[in-house]
Amino acid sequence: MQLIGNWSYPTAMKFGAGRIAEITEACAASGMKKPMLVTDRGLADLEITKRTLDLMEAGGLGRALFSDVDPNPNEKNVEAGLKAYREGAHDGVIAFGGGSGLDLGKMLAFMAGQTRQLWDFEDIGDWWTRADADAIHPIVAVPTTAGTGSEVGRASVITNSETQEKKIIFHPKVLPSVVICDPELTTSMPPAITAGTGMDAFAHCLEAYCSPHYHPMSQGIALEGMRLVKDYLPRAYATGSDIEARAHMMSAAAMGATAFQKGLGAIHALSHPIGAMHHTHHGTTNAVVMQPVLRFNETAVRDRLNQAAAYLGIAGGYDGFYDFIGELNASLNIPKSLADLGVNNPDIDRLLKDALNDPSTGGNPVEMTEENTRALLIECLEM
Repeated sequence: MQLIGNWSYPTAMKFGAGRIAEITEACAASGMKKPMLVTDRGLADLEITKRTLDLMEAGGLGRALFSDVDPNPNEKNVEAGLKAYREGAHDGVIAFGGGSGLDLGKMLAFMAGQTRQLWDFEDIGDWWTRADADAIHPIVAVPTTAGTGSEVGRASVITNSETQEKKIIFHPKVLPSVVICDPELTTSMPPAITAGTGMDAFAHCLEAYCSPHYHPMSQGIALEGMRLVKDYLPRAYATGSDIEARAHMMSAAAMGATAFQKGLGAIHALSHPIGAMHHTHHGTTNAVVMQPVLRFNETAVRDRLNQAAAYLGIAGGYDGFYDFIGELNASLNIPKSLADLGVNNPDIDRLLKDALNDPSTGGNPVEMTEENTRALLIECLEM
C-alpha cells in the first residue's frame, strides 16, 4: 500500500513522506506571503526545522521563527509571540511541532487581530462568538509528533500560569486551512516521546469511542484509530525509522482529534489539571490514568469495549482490553502511577475541583462526582 494522499476531511491535508517540500505551495494556498514559523525550543535547532526554514526562504517566504514556547504553552508565550508576529508584520502562521508548538501557533494566528484578551475566548457557552472572525489570520499546520492531533483541531489548550489551570480556547476558524503530515519529520522522536504522544492518540480515540454522545462517524473513526495505535505504536517505539509505522501513527493522531468531537472523558479531566499543576507530559499522563478510568467507567462501557476488543483482535472482551492497556503501557515503559510520574505531594482538593470543572467531564460515560472522582485520583496516585 502506498501511504500518500490528498484529503479534505476534516481540512485540506497533504499526507505522505517528503511532503514538507510543498510548504511554499501550502502557504500560497492559504494566502500567506510572509508567515512566521512557530515551534518549541526543543525543535528550534533541529535539522527538520532548519530544512523547513530553508524551504520557506527558497520560496520567497523568508525564514521568520518564533520558538519561545513552553511544553505546556501559556499566556506569556502568547504575549511574546504576538509581539514578534506584529513587529514582523506577518500575515500567517506555520504551526510546527508537537502539541505545544501547534497550539501556540494557532493561538497567535487567532489573536493577531483581536482586541479582547485571550481568556475572553475560553470554550464556555458561545464565548467564541466574541471573536472577530475576519481578523483571524491563516494557519498551516505541520505536526512533528503523532499524538495530539492539534493539526486538525479547532481549539488550543493554553495554561493560565497565574491560576495553574489549562484553558481551552475555541473558534471554528482556528482549524488550519492546510495540514502537511510528513512522517519523515517524526523519525527522530525519542522513544519516550513516541510512547507518550502515541498513547495520547489512543486516549483520544478511546474516550471518543466510549463517550455517550451520538456521533457515529466519530465512533467509526475512533475504533479504527485505536487499531492503528495497537498495531503500529510498538513498531514506531522499537524502530524510530520505521516509516510505515510512523505514517500510520500520524493518521491515528489526526483521527483521534477528529473523533473527539464526540467527546472526551475522565482521562482528560484528570490529566489537564495534573499537567497544569505538576508539568507532566500530557500523553504520558493520559496513559498512566487510563486503566483506573477504564475500571471507573466499567459498568457503562463493558459492552462497548467487548465489541472494540473483537474488532482489535484482543481476546477476552472488556477484561482482555483492560489487560492489553496494562501490557502496552509496560512495553512502552510508561510509569505505573502518578507518583512514579513525579506527581508528589499533590493538592488533592485542588486537583479534584479542577477535574470536575474540566469540559471533558461532560463526555464521560459515568457521572463524575466529588466522591467517586476523589477515589479515582487517589487510585491513580497509588497504583
